[in-house]
Amino acid sequence: MTPAGRRTVSERNALVGPTSAARWLLVAVLLASAYFFYGFIVPVLAAMVIGFASWPAYRQLLNAVGGNRTLGATIAIILVVSFIVVPIFLAGIYAVDEVKTWGAWALKANEIGAPTPAWLLQVPLAGEWLADHWSRYVGHPGAMGELVQLFSGANIGTIYRGLLVIGSSAFHGLLTLLFMLISLFFVYRDGERIVEQLDVVGERILPGRWERVSRLVPLTISSTVTGMGVIAVGEGIVLGTAYWIAGVPSPVTLGIMTGFMALIPGGAPLSFTLVSIYLAASGSVVAGIGLLAWGTVELFIVDKTLRPRLVGGPIKLPFLPTFFGLVGGVKTMGFLGLFVGPVLMAILVAIWREWLHEARQTAPAKDVAAPLPQAAANKVS
Repeated sequence: MTPAGRRTVSERNALVGPTSAARWLLVAVLLASAYFFYGFIVPVLAAMVIGFASWPAYRQLLNAVGGNRTLGATIAIILVVSFIVVPIFLAGIYAVDEVKTWGAWALKANEIGAPTPAWLLQVPLAGEWLADHWSRYVGHPGAMGELVQLFSGANIGTIYRGLLVIGSSAFHGLLTLLFMLISLFFVYRDGERIVEQLDVVGERILPGRWERVSRLVPLTISSTVTGMGVIAVGEGIVLGTAYWIAGVPSPVTLGIMTGFMALIPGGAPLSFTLVSIYLAASGSVVAGIGLLAWGTVELFIVDKTLRPRLVGGPIKLPFLPTFFGLVGGVKTMGFLGLFVGPVLMAILVAIWREWLHEARQTAPAKDVAAPLPQAAANKVS
């Protein structure tokens, strides 16, 4: 047997040592896994986000069932399907029907042109300006196609046909949802054991720092999803119901759009203010004023009572990382990216602030008593 601290002749003459070869082999295996299992990344990330955000409630459920992890995970999955998946599915069905109506109107307007709506002229201060731009960019035949081509690069007819056959991609969405629920079940059932194993590996990768970073991640995810997702969904439901009561066309679609806008600071007030202006300009002045008042009161209650209670995590995202997280998440992961994108940005910002704090603490302190300039020293003497 080779004595400790000595290497054999074959090890000394090897082009790549055993340790380096093992590391490169591990990297190759990880890259191959990422390539072959790329389609599972989105549902697994979504399951982790939901699991982290709902873990405190799941712990209470686990205590209620006597610590039976399989039973607790099963009940948790049933609750997720009942209170998250089914409502989103039903809202999506109504929204698709309303968007199809919008698409049919856009095709007709693109064919013969759309006359300036009477209510647009009634908008205070900006009515004539809006009517002029409507006539220039929407009123003539082919205008809608030009706008769609400008902003999306696609043909308006292609988009409308895509809306009509949107059910063809439903199988892919259901498959992703199934993988997410299966992953979420194992996150609930084996989450603590997975965390213990990650801690062992993490200490080898980031010795001395892994504990702080790893404990910051779930708190950040829980805070971000609760503070942004739950409040955005709530505002979408409440304001969407208000749109329906006020008689706004396509209240479900506008409610979903308001919920998406609520993820961005200032998005919800902008949404219900524009809808209120539309109602007032179209002749429903009382409904417009009532909607504006209701939205203002609801937003005040949320910002002053609910948001401070729900958002209690270690980090609050500024506007720019929030915006980049939303746009990048939707572009990369679709609907799930609305939650995964901001969470990833929150983790990056949290790690950055942690490293910045350590760098400031380890930086050499400046001398408190700096030497006086020579002229000042002569004056003192």
